[in-house]
Amino acid sequence: MITNDAVIFGILFSILGLVFLTYNSTSSFWKNFYTFFPVILVCYFLPSFLNTTGIINSDNSNLYYVASRYLLPCSLVLLTISVDLKEIIKLGPKALIMFFTGTLGILLGGPFALFTIKFFFPDILNIEIKELANGMTTIAGSWIGGGANQAAMMEVFNVDSTLFSKMVAVDIICANVLLAFLLVGVNNSKSIDKRLNADSSSIEEIKNRIENYNRSIMKIPDLKDLIFILSVGFGVTGFSHFFGDILSSLILNNYPFLEKYSLGSKFFWLVIISTSLGILLSFTKLRKLEGAGSSKIGGLFIYILVLTIGLKMDLFAIFQNPGLFLLGFIWIGFHFILLITVAKIIKAPFFFVAVGSQANVGGAASAPIVASAFHPSLAAVGVLLAVLGYAVGTYAAYICGIIMQSMV
Repeated sequence: MITNDAVIFGILFSILGLVFLTYNSTSSFWKNFYTFFPVILVCYFLPSFLNTTGIINSDNSNLYYVASRYLLPCSLVLLTISVDLKEIIKLGPKALIMFFTGTLGILLGGPFALFTIKFFFPDILNIEIKELANGMTTIAGSWIGGGANQAAMMEVFNVDSTLFSKMVAVDIICANVLLAFLLVGVNNSKSIDKRLNADSSSIEEIKNRIENYNRSIMKIPDLKDLIFILSVGFGVTGFSHFFGDILSSLILNNYPFLEKYSLGSKFFWLVIISTSLGILLSFTKLRKLEGAGSSKIGGLFIYILVLTIGLKMDLFAIFQNPGLFLLGFIWIGFHFILLITVAKIIKAPFFFVAVGSQANVGGAASAPIVASAFHPSLAAVGVLLAVLGYAVGTYAAYICGIIMQSMV
């Protein structure tokens, strides 16, 4: 049984390297494997296998604490600093309407699914309803923002690792069923657009504008660029820790009634401040750090966080409550039906339905995949909207959690 954090960290990074080596392999076996088992799922479950089988003992490990307190806020800064709100606005109102419809579908779909299970299937789950509501906030964080927002909700709402394991399974399986459904829709997008009475000619204009923008900021990063990216990320992280401690102490000492809304949590303020500062910095020249790969570094930190979360997971816990998958499909179904309804009303192309959905549910991992399925150069549209999801994910998931808490 391995307990040394240095050894465990080395194993985790070796796992990450192996996963990406096989993911980029030209072998048909690995291509088929990752079609059914997404990279993020493998990165969750390989460490959990080592923990469940007793090869690694993570009980006294500090790796998750370091990843969640230092790497997570830094990744939030680096992911949101690349938000080009001006370019997103230029995508047109329909793109933003469908994105925020997807966000609203997750925000309201969670309480709707909880209500449905609570009143129509009360015996299908053996989880206390308040604990379930807290656990569902991690799914909301993932489906609106991504892994960083999911981890943030896990900490803010004190979700234990056993319940989190179950929620990760619901998250991954339901999200990938939706992804498969949307990719099938891409092949029939013309007939779907006809049914929606939508005009997709504007998408070509968007494609050309995004291509030009990407070319204007892209560069090969040197050591100076990488150091500057990390100095901004960790500098803002330190700033967020400093003022997060002050605000949480101020609230606990003077407004203790706000603690039930998690406003007394140091971690809550750490996430909120780092996200907010990242958005503010996106209006400065620092936004061009994306051209040197700021979001790639932020993505790397997210994968490290995912690996450390996997160390805390119990694989056997996933199969204890299969009724949770009904909850997940009710939730994701609400999200999709709302998207289609709004698309029909505003005559939005299926492209905006699919990308708006995955910019929320799949984030930067799958939104570009769906967008590029329409045309490779449109992948950037998925990236831009997914980054917007990182920016609003923490706030929307928190609101979703508060609504669900009020229900129980």
